[in-house]
Parts: sequence; structure tokens; C-alpha cells
Amino acid sequence: MASHFGDRLCVAVEKKRTPLVVGLDPVYDRLPAEIREHPEMNDSEDAGAAIDAVATFCNRVLHLVAGKVPAVKINSAYFEKYLWEGVEAYYALVSEAESLGVEVIGDVKRGDIGHTAGLYSQAHLQNPIMTGLEDIITPDAITVNGFAGADGIVPFADTANAEGKGVFVWVRASNPSAGVIQDFADADGVKMYEKLAEVVGEIAKQSERTGERGYSNVGMVVGGTSPEATTALREKYPEMWILVPGYGSQGATAADCVRFCNKDKMGALVNSSRSIIYAYDKPEYQEKFGGDWEKCIVQAVDDANAELREAIGL
Repeated sequence: MASHFGDRLCVAVEKKRTPLVVGLDPVYDRLPAEIREHPEMNDSEDAGAAIDAVATFCNRVLHLVAGKVPAVKINSAYFEKYLWEGVEAYYALVSEAESLGVEVIGDVKRGDIGHTAGLYSQAHLQNPIMTGLEDIITPDAITVNGFAGADGIVPFADTANAEGKGVFVWVRASNPSAGVIQDFADADGVKMYEKLAEVVGEIAKQSERTGERGYSNVGMVVGGTSPEATTALREKYPEMWILVPGYGSQGATAADCVRFCNKDKMGALVNSSRSIIYAYDKPEYQEKFGGDWEKCIVQAVDDANAELREAIGL
């Protein structure tokens, strides 16, 4: 397998014939009844029971989707809620996903400068070498909050270089109110997210960060819910992978999201979380599969893949 993150993504997307990323955002109250009602996992107020339920669900989802998608995105917030037991479960899931041969993006959105940024990067991108932590695997890539500028991005990018991993800098969010801040323009009409993209682009295009396929290991997070405003970023920064949230539950369509692909059909990872992992709540899947929640998730992945393949021509 290619050691450069950008190259590995190209291989994974080509192999699976889809840019779909399944996001794991587990909420106890939305877990299948089979798990929530299990005698050892039926207490949301008990940390051990709750994290066991969340971990069991995520492990089963991983096994359902790993053969169908190039990557999964694990949102650490949903595990940090449970403090040390949740953090342990998060890293266990990362290791499980790695063992299934799927690229893992840790959605951690860390951000700081100097030594603190370096330590964050080690915690989330560097596979531990300390005695007692040899079995821990960190994600293949993480999300980073880049609003401190280059000083808050380069430490993460440098660790990614050393580890053969990647970084996605949060440039333009998918939520409705993001534009109040991120679309704010200077006297020349340059919007805040465009300026941030410039900073990220300068880091990403450095030769030491570029793989054989021409893609950098430094990418951007750009919401798919504002395609007209942000598609220009693809044309301006062809060397970057763009992680695109917003597909499915947040309203972005397959056509909205695949605008972020390059002409080689690479360069975009389209994330879908709730619309897939909670597919068993949707009437159309309930009607077809009844209480078999696993079949609902598999069908939701297949449907999303079919939509994206048609839109992109994979």
C-alpha cells in the first residue's frame, strides 16, 4: 500500500468506486433497541454500560461498511463525552477500522500554535512509541481548526509528513450560520474562508507534502451545502483532497458534493453520518427490512454509493 496519504486515498477511492465516507457520530438514545435494551447496556446514565453500547454499535457499523467505502470518519466528541472510557473506546475503534483496511479520519478539530499544536499532533497522528502504548493506533488523518493561521497548521502537517498521514483543515463549514463569520469580506472583497484557503493552499503545495498522484497530504474541509460559493476552491487548489460534509441529513445532494472532484474523478471525500448510521429510523428502510437495522445501514450505503457513482461517473 502507498505510504503517502494522498496516494492511499486515490487507491482506496478507485478500489471502492466511490468517494463516500461514513461518519460515526453515535448517540446512545438513537442506537438500535437491540443494543439499548441489552441487559448489560441498557443504562444511559451508567458510563460503562453506555460506552459499551456505543462501542458495540460502532464496531458493527464498521464491519458493515468497511468493504464498501474508502474511509470512515470517527467524531471524537461523541466519545470524549464519556471521558477516559470514551477516549479508550475511540482509539479502539480506530484500531478496528485499520484492521479492516479502511482509511480512518479522526474528526478532532484540534487547533493551537507552537509546542501545544505539536503535542496535539502527536496525540492524534503519531503512533505511540512509549512502553505500554505500543498497541495504540492513531488515525490516518485528522481534522484541524486552522483559524490561528499557518502557525496552527504547519505543526500538524509536519507530523503528518513524518507519519505518512494527512490533515484536513476546516475552511468552510456546512452549517447555516457559518456564513456570518466565514463569508465576511475584507476591503478587496476576499472572504474569510477564501483567505484561510490561501494559507492552507500554500502549505499543501509544498513539494515534500505531495504524493506520486499529485495530491497533497494537506486538504480542506468544505461544506457541500454551499456549492456555488465554494466550488471555486476546487479549481484554485487542484492538489488538495477536500472533505465534504453535508451530504444527506444536512441537505447537500450528490451533485452538490461531486463538484469538488477533479477531472480525474479524485480529490473529494463525501461524508455522510446520520443518514447512514441511523438509516433504520427511515420509513423507507423500515418498510423494506423491518427491525433488521444492519440491513437498513447496508442498503443506505449502497444507495448513497449508487447516487455518487452516477453523479461522478465512477
